[in-house]
Amino acid sequence: MTLRKIPLKGNWRAGWALDIHTVSSSPRPDGGFDTVRTEIGEVLYQLKYRYDKKKIAVIAETAAEFIKSLLVYKFLGAIIPIPPSNLERPFQPVLEIALEIGRIISLPVPLDYLIKQKQTIPLKGIEDHESRREQLEGAFHVKDQRFKEKYVLLFDDLYRSGETLMAATDALYKEGKVARVFVVTLTKTRTKR
Repeated sequence: MTLRKIPLKGNWRAGWALDIHTVSSSPRPDGGFDTVRTEIGEVLYQLKYRYDKKKIAVIAETAAEFIKSLLVYKFLGAIIPIPPSNLERPFQPVLEIALEIGRIISLPVPLDYLIKQKQTIPLKGIEDHESRREQLEGAFHVKDQRFKEKYVLLFDDLYRSGETLMAATDALYKEGKVARVFVVTLTKTRTKR
């Protein structure tokens, strides 16, 4: 799979998106859109919206190869997936992918460590950064300090504004007392930030 490997800036030590999510999106006369996605964007779309669980292995293998190429890889203590926002899905793509990546590269993926303690409305409908930040204030809690003074990899499927990842990173540093947070997302929107 061809990847762009885009650096992500935030309150973490270093971060990357494997690629942008969409290349273009054009309105159709019927009100729908003709959307062209990157390779990984299309596979992620098939998993999240067509519920094609066979895509988990393809995505996880691609992400695992990238993570193994990072200099920090050998120092990572765990992969920490962002807890799901949409609890109505038949399965949780980010958690499933993270578990498979962890299996491939032999890293723990504790699903009980970073907890979303406050329900938030879907952030994709909120354009204003300040409103996004307010929505996420106090949203994440770290259960314990099992990764105190260790390096962790925070994982999500899509980077849009970075607000969710920054709120989770804050919790990991303040409550979890981790030494360093690194971020990997599968895709990034084409927005400027």
